[in-house]
Amino acid sequence: MKSIYKIYILTFLLLSDFVLFAQPGDDDGGGGLEGDDTPAAPIDGKLIWLALVSILFAFYILNKRAQKTE
Repeated sequence: MKSIYKIYILTFLLLSDFVLFAQPGDDDGGGGLEGDDTPAAPIDGKLIWLALVSILFAFYILNKRAQKTE
């Protein structure tokens, strides 16, 4: 019985994500996704820093794992 509750809770958490981040619709019926004139957000602003930090983090984890096996 407890496993059914876990499944219900997991399903609720996974499906509530769509509702929590949904944007309200327009009352005038127009606009939507095609009518929005906001400028696009840049996605590569700090991409080099992200790559550098991820390489350093991977190096740290691999060194930590190598020291643990010795």
